[in-house]
Amino acid sequence: QVHLVESGGGLVQTGGSLRLSCAASGTILSIDSMAWYRHAVGKQREWVASIESAYTTNYADSVRGRFTISRDNAKNTVHLRIFSLKEEDTGVYYCYANGSGTVQPRYFEIWGQGTLVTVSS
Repeated sequence: QVHLVESGGGLVQTGGSLRLSCAASGTILSIDSMAWYRHAVGKQREWVASIESAYTTNYADSVRGRFTISRDNAKNTVHLRIFSLKEEDTGVYYCYANGSGTVQPRYFEIWGQGTLVTVSS
């Protein structure tokens, strides 16, 4: 079993910054991709950013330049730094990971429970 636990959400004023973290634990052999998605009220869940095991990063156009994704392979964690927060950044942010476990079936894809970010003026 592999689990993801997010942290770092909260209420922030517009223009502020925030750091979200996600820690993977369990029967992990290796993690390939880690990513962040967000789900705003009335909208579909959208991909925000991803990072591969070799630290290659990709960002949605809507967040590029304001969001920074990073990971610590030794700790199986991924972080998302958000700068210059806007009200439209409000939503539940979900962590995602895929990789190989030590038990069958080895391949896993897993989501965290989500952490709420509320941006208010």
